[in-house]
Amino acid sequence: MPAPDSAQREAARQLELRKQVRELEEAILARAPEHDLQPSLERIQAVMDLLGEPQRTYPVIHLTGTNGKTSTARIAESLLREMGLKVGRFTSPHLHDIRERITIGGELISREAFLAAWADVAPFVEAVDSRSVAEGGPPMTYFEVLVAIAYAAFADAPVDVAVVEVGMGGSWDATNVVDAPVSVVGPIALDHQHFLGDSVLDIAEEKAGIIAADAITLVGVQEDEDVIGVLVERAEQVGARIAFEGNDFGITERDVAIGGQQVSIKGLAAEYSDVFLPLHGEHQASNAAVAVAAVEAFVGGGEQPLEEDVLRAGLAAATSPGRLEIVRRSPTVLVDAAHNPHGARALAAALKDSFTFVRLVGVLAVLKDKEATEILEALDPVLDEVVISQTTSPRAMSARQLGELAVGVFGEHRVTVVRDLPDALDRAAELADEGGVAGGVVATGSVITAAEVRMLLGTESTEDLPQG
Repeated sequence: MPAPDSAQREAARQLELRKQVRELEEAILARAPEHDLQPSLERIQAVMDLLGEPQRTYPVIHLTGTNGKTSTARIAESLLREMGLKVGRFTSPHLHDIRERITIGGELISREAFLAAWADVAPFVEAVDSRSVAEGGPPMTYFEVLVAIAYAAFADAPVDVAVVEVGMGGSWDATNVVDAPVSVVGPIALDHQHFLGDSVLDIAEEKAGIIAADAITLVGVQEDEDVIGVLVERAEQVGARIAFEGNDFGITERDVAIGGQQVSIKGLAAEYSDVFLPLHGEHQASNAAVAVAAVEAFVGGGEQPLEEDVLRAGLAAATSPGRLEIVRRSPTVLVDAAHNPHGARALAAALKDSFTFVRLVGVLAVLKDKEATEILEALDPVLDEVVISQTTSPRAMSARQLGELAVGVFGEHRVTVVRDLPDALDRAAELADEGGVAGGVVATGSVITAAEVRMLLGTESTEDLPQG
């Protein structure tokens, strides 16, 4: 054990690192937020050029889609790590700690590495900011700066491969300064229409922008079949190979199991039978199939089967915090980050498929720029009652306004409005326990809702935190 004075010095060092990371996060947050897209690759590309293009020093698996990106990225990362590869992962948004967005070797980037990466990129960010502003443009956004930090940190580690989730869209997303040999396009639905377009096809065209020349693209199941044509056209334009879930790969069997599900997967190169996945819902099984195909494409061009023990261990180790995650028992409380109608429909199907609550109460808090009524309509068939609330986000829809919409969907007798989320959670637990039945609570409506409920119930860590 370290001597007392040594332990004290280390504690003081950690305290100072936390302070520095917090100050840096506040400075980055002062920039244009990630939901306020600045459609251009010029700024991030300029920083990458000045840095010597660190994002070219490792191969990338690049993921887009409306829902499921983070889960698919995490499953793919788990499989790659089981192969002995050092993996960088970039996902967004985070639940509690900004460093969740950047993991290296399965751990959050250390505070020291995060600060060091910022020190590397800061002079170039400032130079690009100055030039852009001088030309009448905006400084770099919050998301662009985080992408620069991630790409620099991955090169410095160095990683063998990076699994990178887009922030929004594809073509103009700041992550799209790579030529990924493997890309993933998950289900595409309406979301962020004010930036990506008013139709699913417009959004598909934007997301298709990550399909790179001479690459392999894996496409998840699409509700709108016309999306397939958009993606095929892009693949033909750039000379990419494209493979589709349900045709070239996919789930062949699945059964609900304790703690998750048993799945059989047809990959690009082989079939893998009766594998345990510790995630709930058909949509997560689909995400796993896409991740398996993406890893097959990466390691062997889709022609080399994954080793059976690697596949089983990789899937068994997969986690996805905030996605149909059980965060308390008695009553059971689940959190889910569903924040649009497509995500809410997937959540509803998973609740019906994977859980057997006699009584289920929802806690719902959404952001004011989301399709709240459609989210409510998707959840109506699976919730006995709903407690309407709001998060602490300045973007939150007021509980009063959301409550009015909820009454129109659920009826007044099934709706309770409780403004403060801690009180709403308590009320939902009371309703779930009424009559002594085996009730449950699901808190959903946004990533922020999932994060705040996790924190209220004492679940704040999403990774094993390193010491630095």
